[in-house]
Amino acid sequence: MTEPGEIEAFIIHLERAQARRPQVERIRAACPVPAQVVDAVDGRALPAGEIEAVLCREGLHAPRYPFPITAGEIGCFLSHRKVWRMIVDRRLKAGLVIEDDVEIDRAAFERALALAAEVIDSAGYIQFQVRPVPGQAEIVASRGPVSILRPKVGMLRTSAQLVSQAQARRLLRITERFDRPVDGLLQMGWVTGVAPSCASPSGVSDRTRETGGSTISTSAGTPLPQRLAREIRRLVYRHRIRAFSARHRAQNGGET
Repeated sequence: MTEPGEIEAFIIHLERAQARRPQVERIRAACPVPAQVVDAVDGRALPAGEIEAVLCREGLHAPRYPFPITAGEIGCFLSHRKVWRMIVDRRLKAGLVIEDDVEIDRAAFERALALAAEVIDSAGYIQFQVRPVPGQAEIVASRGPVSILRPKVGMLRTSAQLVSQAQARRLLRITERFDRPVDGLLQMGWVTGVAPSCASPSGVSDRTRETGGSTISTSAGTPLPQRLAREIRRLVYRHRIRAFSARHRAQNGGET
């Protein structure tokens, strides 16, 4: 039995993505805390009944998500829920959730993780992004070259993140059904109760292309008019997310 207060890492890996297996081992070797590989949920293999049990096509949260969710996105969401359940069941202080398409610079990541671990109880959810935090961001904590930042608008992508036990419990409760990809839900602090913070520099970089490409995206071959229409809907949705984020900050005394 894992004692309360510990941190463990969970590397989400889709079994059929064999090209990524060497990268999984690189991540595990570089990870500064005990790490295990978690079999990802294969959205393509899910029976229709299981999908309908968790997916709300009518929309659950505002602003409404403007796109159909793909089988890969459903599998990704359920994979993260699987890890949140493990964090809770093992009574961990927090769980480090890592996807299998990243590279870890151990020295930089260890510094970022150490600071994140100190504030995770209050922060709840801290990302290790593969790109810089844009614009002005609130400084949650800082030590040496590392800062924990809270951007004005939560960043997308779930490449790597530290999730507290309390936040894992909350996320499990509010995502028994969902209406959008997991990163889209996690950026919505007005829904999750905690806006994402980011460790910077994170020590994490993207290796999606080098590990065989995305296992989620299905946009290749889409006709130009459809791509343009999608981009317009995406821009409108992002504008609404920014507006909701600003309203949430104002209601919480300027905090994201």
